[in-house]
Amino acid sequence: MKIDFKKQIPSYGAKHGLFSVITVPTMQFLMIDGHGDPNTAQSYRDCLATLYPVAYKLKFLSKTELGQDYTVMPLEALWWSDDMESFTSARDKSRWDWTLLNMVPGWITQEHLATALETVAKKGEAPLLNALRLEPLREGLSVQTLHIGPYDDEGPVLEEMHNKFIPEKSLTMTGRHHEIYLGDPRRSAPDKLRTILRQPVKE
Repeated sequence: MKIDFKKQIPSYGAKHGLFSVITVPTMQFLMIDGHGDPNTAQSYRDCLATLYPVAYKLKFLSKTELGQDYTVMPLEALWWSDDMESFTSARDKSRWDWTLLNMVPGWITQEHLATALETVAKKGEAPLLNALRLEPLREGLSVQTLHIGPYDDEGPVLEEMHNKFIPEKSLTMTGRHHEIYLGDPRRSAPDKLRTILRQPVKE
């Protein structure tokens, strides 16, 4: 039976218009880093062109060799900048740093990744294989909400999260801004896009 981890892991659910304080379990991800405006940076396109072939190769390996099938998880990303105002009021994407993420099950090992990388490399279509890694992400206590609409409309939501809700709950931001893309911008109208916005915090 194919496993859909979005339905099994509660932190992949969020409500529109509501900030929730949750505890995110430690999970492992394919990770790849970059910098710049995701709409224009060639490095962003190269990272996507590397991440997805490996993610699907791992899924196929897991199904055929390990007997455990699962749905490839949605794209996620960590975002940060030297000036966090670039995420809220300024939205200066040229100053953004990011790590693209794709969650993979805990039974996937570094050896499995090495096999997938070797297979994908033979096709010559993934330009940044040497930059891809498999690592755990430990976020723990976090605040999150569901944003519906264009990515560029996130600013006011993030400003309310960062500057109102989190301080009012006597919390402090600790980790990097995290987004989970439940909608596909290639197939959905901008006003229909669904994105989980998450901020790790501490008491």
